[in-house]
Amino acid sequence: MALEKVKGLFPEVEVDRRIVSAVLCGSATVILVSKWMGQRQVQKKLEEAKRRRELGFQRMEKAAKQFKQQNPGVKAVPILSLPLVELTAKLRDGTLSPESVLYVYIEKALEVTQQINCVTDFLPECEEQLQEVKKEEKGLLYGVPVSIKENIACKGHPNTMGLVKYLDNPEPDDSVIVKVLKKQGAIPFVRTNTSQGILNIDCGNTLFGQTLNPFNHKKTSGGSSGGEAALVGGGGSVIGIGTDVAASIRVPCGFCGVCGFKPTGYRLSVKGTTSPVDGMNSVTNVTGPVARDMDSLVLCMKALLCDELFLLDPAVPPLPFNDEIYSGSRPLRIGYYDGDGYFQPSPSMRRAVQETRKLLQEAGHTLIPFTPPRINFLVDELFTKGISADGCSTLVEKFDGEFVDATWTNQLRCCRMPDLLKRFLALILMPVFPRISRHLNALTGVGSVKNFWKNNVDQMVYRDEFIAEWRKLKLDVVLCPALGPAFNLGYAGKLFVATTYTHLYNVLNFPAGVVPVTTVSEADEEDLRHYKGHYGDPWDKRMKEAVQDAVGLPVAVQCVALPWQEELCLRFMKEVETLSREKRARRKI
Repeated sequence: MALEKVKGLFPEVEVDRRIVSAVLCGSATVILVSKWMGQRQVQKKLEEAKRRRELGFQRMEKAAKQFKQQNPGVKAVPILSLPLVELTAKLRDGTLSPESVLYVYIEKALEVTQQINCVTDFLPECEEQLQEVKKEEKGLLYGVPVSIKENIACKGHPNTMGLVKYLDNPEPDDSVIVKVLKKQGAIPFVRTNTSQGILNIDCGNTLFGQTLNPFNHKKTSGGSSGGEAALVGGGGSVIGIGTDVAASIRVPCGFCGVCGFKPTGYRLSVKGTTSPVDGMNSVTNVTGPVARDMDSLVLCMKALLCDELFLLDPAVPPLPFNDEIYSGSRPLRIGYYDGDGYFQPSPSMRRAVQETRKLLQEAGHTLIPFTPPRINFLVDELFTKGISADGCSTLVEKFDGEFVDATWTNQLRCCRMPDLLKRFLALILMPVFPRISRHLNALTGVGSVKNFWKNNVDQMVYRDEFIAEWRKLKLDVVLCPALGPAFNLGYAGKLFVATTYTHLYNVLNFPAGVVPVTTVSEADEEDLRHYKGHYGDPWDKRMKEAVQDAVGLPVAVQCVALPWQEELCLRFMKEVETLSREKRARRKI
């Protein structure tokens, strides 16, 4: 057959069968050898990266140990227990020194990452910056150690997204967000783990390994900002910066029991952040803060929304933090829903929404049932088809020449299927598993530029429809599920589609955040035994298995506002946090 193909290409040339066989055999050998050499090269780079990482951790340990020996009177616990607002006050009035805070957090971050593997690398330049910070005017975050997600540029360090191919590409400059943090006196000191290629709700890759949940090491931290959420949740950082393209701040924060906020796209700069698919704008990628409590989150937003941000990135609208809106006290009209009809929330997730609804109602707010319109259309046609507009080819290319982490295997297998196979499987699965069928069909993308433009129009129409329903009910904000509790290891990479409650607000480009309000109870675990889901398909079965054995783990709710109303969304989140804490305090009495 091969000989006939060669003759067909070059009919005027007399081709000897033995020569062709030798050439073909040689070509196969060359391909195999090239592939083997490529894998060896990748393996070598992985080993080098591991060595560099270990050296960084050793330097981190040495720095903390040396400070401790020279300053035996500095006690870690009182510093680590301070919320950000109190910590900054003590730093600014001189009660605490920036050195003591930085080295205490270096030691704690090292301790936490040794348990759950959340830090990718130490930023040794933080020690130099420590000296510079004391010479500058004291900003809102003066002397505060800050952790940074690995795909946000820090000068001299590569944004790898857990991919070997980017290891040798150190960033030439800090991202805008890092520059603003430094201007406000903050000290970036570590970078944190992410999922391989980012677009995944787990947190594992072949470069840095799997990040575990700080409350239960059999659970994932979530992703892709899982390293941030896990480090903050484990006490190794007081404030961190993550990114969110579908759920990447809110899901891990919910899993790890901390607060996380996704602002409207472009309210904060994304210059210097690395995206999983460059040029994708069907869903909006944003940067946002991760913190233990709402006061910390708000202080970070106030610090970021400053003149330096607007100067460094003119594409960001010059909207300083509006404290008048955040400090408002008028009762709110709050829409709520505890299910979207696509993925049924776990029993603890649904209970969290209903208990929060009741608390808000008792506090004088008006609660109104709200139903997101056409959720199947949103998920399949706008979100999945939007992020897979090219049939997943750009995303798949990111993994060329890479060892694929186990957290990505299932997702990548679906993406790599030929479009013809996706359509064929979608056709035969439609009668039995319609949701999975629609998803496979959406993964083929839009097919043409004309269809891509239509997809953009459909998105604008849907957004107008959603806002019209919001305005019809005269809502200020919306309360709804996020995703939780934390998944058992091995499941998150197989349930990216379960992010419907969060990725809705990336498609709409609304500000949204999560606040932990409760923990999984024995009763929730019992109710989970009867969980069937909406479709009774393999995804529902997988979801049930993913959230099992979670008693005591945190559960968060999601709070949402209209675009550019970050301050109102944060005010709502603070109200939810206050009421939930008061309820827990009453239970202890």
